Parts: sequence; structure tokens; C-alpha cells
Amino acid sequence: MITQPTTRYARSGDVSIAYQVVGDGPIDVVLVPGYIMHVELIWEIPTAVHILERMASFARVIMFDKRGGGLSDPVVGAPTLEERMDDVRAVMEAVGSEQAAILGSSEGVPMSILFAATYPQKVSALVLYGGMARSTWAPDYPWASPADALIESSEAMAPHLYEGAIVEVMAPSLADVPFARELFAKLQRYSASPSMLDQLFRMFLDIDVRPVLPTISAPTLVLHRRGDRAVNYQASKWMAEQIPGAKYVELAGIDHAMFAGDIDAVVDEIEELLTGVRRTTEVDRVLATVMFTDIVDSTKRASAMGDRAWRALLDAQNDVLRRELARYRGREVKMLGDGILATFDGPARAIRCARAMTEAVRPLDIEVRVGLHTGEVELVGDDVAGIAVHIAARVGALAGASEVLVSGTVKDLVAGSGIGFADRGEHVLKGIPDQWRIHAVTGQ
Repeated sequence: MITQPTTRYARSGDVSIAYQVVGDGPIDVVLVPGYIMHVELIWEIPTAVHILERMASFARVIMFDKRGGGLSDPVVGAPTLEERMDDVRAVMEAVGSEQAAILGSSEGVPMSILFAATYPQKVSALVLYGGMARSTWAPDYPWASPADALIESSEAMAPHLYEGAIVEVMAPSLADVPFARELFAKLQRYSASPSMLDQLFRMFLDIDVRPVLPTISAPTLVLHRRGDRAVNYQASKWMAEQIPGAKYVELAGIDHAMFAGDIDAVVDEIEELLTGVRRTTEVDRVLATVMFTDIVDSTKRASAMGDRAWRALLDAQNDVLRRELARYRGREVKMLGDGILATFDGPARAIRCARAMTEAVRPLDIEVRVGLHTGEVELVGDDVAGIAVHIAARVGALAGASEVLVSGTVKDLVAGSGIGFADRGEHVLKGIPDQWRIHAVTGQ
């Protein structure tokens, strides 16, 4: 388990650029962020931490906030690609990196391309994830949206910019998970002001680095998820065809954000390019009851309380949840924002633990909702994965205050236990095949 490193600053002209260094592997990797980034807030996203842990196992990972965003200096006007290249050079010099693999994500891809072409001696490899060489439609570039359509979409989303609505596009597989929406909203708030985001967006509309692609000499890996809703995968496929010797890997999934979906599939490809070895992960499968919890109206409460008081409340809640888990022999997998992901080897114990949790947090003046599903899960280290985990999350998202909802599978497995249920009908769970009958726990 890695810990969050100290944020430091590199001087790029008159601007200070915030950066962090994770790991001490033999390969330097510079993470070039997309639209938004905050080097400290990113540590609140468990899947992002998992990516950093994996990459730090074979590399020294260098990440930074763009000028005008996150913890870097605010600036007037959107930075040019040339200025952003200067910032990468400044950060590399600050950490003593003479050569690094450049990993550009989303809107960070065009600048990464330009950097690799301009400073080939500084780039050992180039990884381009979920990106594009041109931002808008052109007669010879049909897989991007016209500028007018992008502007119209941006204006429609503007009133909901800091409510987490962008999760529907960036990480749709997490759209029904309350803590994910709240994290996206918080990440946007902390990454850039509304005016800076608008200026970055306007600058983005002018990007076109297509002429540079044939000049890239670094070993290049281009990654894209086929169902990406933010950027058409054809943009990456075409881009890879223009870069000499580039390898294109099309991944399954609908998420644009690297830290959503099958994140290990992404890191597997990166690790193989940079080390020459593909990691083999031992995966065990077991039957388990999966629990998701989260605080009702947490965004409103957090805003009213302020960060310090809210953090203290979360710590108090987590102590209560862990106490109940221990009583009912549950296993904490990880804390997720304002809730917990846990597993049980018996569905009846999971239900009783969930009901105990909803009562135990009342003295803290909060209400939690809980979702449960029993199914086969994959054990990957200390984590769990598989469709059963996603089903439990979707079930939990349907619950109300102090309510425990379970899938029909859970109800069937506890027949004869004396636990009471109320039928809540059939539901379509986003991203999950078929309809699922949901029940509310009513007693015992």
C-alpha cells in the first residue's frame, strides 16, 4: 500500500506547477492529465490509487496539475500547448528526470504527441489513452463532433457542471453509484473554476496536431475503449495508423476515465510496453454476499459542514461501520468516499449487519442506505471484482434513507430465516443484463 506523497512545486517561467512523485522504479513515467486534475484529490478515488500502486511497482510515477488548474498557479487565459510542454520539462527537471515515458490521457494526448515529436531525446516511450489528434469534425476527420455541437453540449451541461453530471459521459459505468458522482463533482470544483474550464474548452476546440504524428519516433502504444462515450474510438485507431510502428489496443468498456471500468486491463498493456513483461494475476472466484453503503444526501451535508467537519464525521461513521462488520463477521474490502464495500460468507449475516449499521449511525445524525447481492466474485489481492459487485452497487443506489435493499438472489437464499421483505418490483440495473427483482428488508 502506497501513501500519498508530499506535493512540491516546479518553476516554469513565472508559473509554479504542482507535482507529486510516486514510487522509485527504474522507469520514469510522466502522467499528462486530461481536462481536469488535482494531484491531492485524486487520492480520494480508490481506483485511481490502485492504478498508481500498480504503476509504482515498476516505475517512478510523476504527476502534475496543469497551469491554471488544481494546485498549480492560476493563470489568465487558457495555456497554449507550447506553455504546457514547458511545464512538463520543468517538472522533469525538478525531479531529475532526463528521459521518461509520457502517458497522455484524453485532452492531454495532443500535448503529449507534440512533446514526443519536439523532444524525442526526452521521451523513452509514448502511451496515448482515450485521446485524439484533432478535437472537432473536418471533412477528412469524420469521427469527431462538429465544433457547434460540442459548444451546444457544453452550454447545456454548464448549469450542472459541478453536480457530477459529467460522470454520465466520463464514467457511465459508475453513474448510479452516488459516491462516484459526488467525487466527480468535487474533482471538478477543486480542479478549475468555471471560467477557466470554459477557457480550456474553447482552446480545446482549436487543437489539431495531425501533421506531427508521422514524426514521432518513440515506441508508441495507443489505447481506447470501444464504447467510450466522450471520444470515438476511431480517433485513436486512425491516430495509431499515422504514427510509425505504433501499437493500437482496443479495450472493452464504455468509460472514458482511465480510473473507471477494467483499470487493470489498461495498466497491463502499459506495463508490458514499458517492461516487456505482462503481469499474470492470480484470480480466485468465490461465492459471496457483497455490500455497498453510502450516506444519504452526503453532498448537501458536506457542503454545509465544510471539509474538516465532514472528514471528522466520515471518520466517526467509518468506526461505527467497522464495528458492526466485526460483529457480523463481514470483511471490509475498502472505503469508498462516504461508504464501504464489504463482503460476507452468509447472506443472512449480511442483512442483519446492514440493518444494524442503519441504526448504529443514527446518533451521528446521518442516514445510510445499503445494497446487497449474492454472487460469484473474483478475489484479486485484497480487492473484489466481477458483475456481482456491480449489481450490489446498483441495488444500493435504489435504496432510500435507512433502507436495506437486496436482490432477489439474496431473498431466495435466506428463505426460512425469519427475515421479512417487501417486494419493490423489477428494475433495469444500468449496465447489467436482464431485469432484476428488488426487495426491501422489513424485519428481523
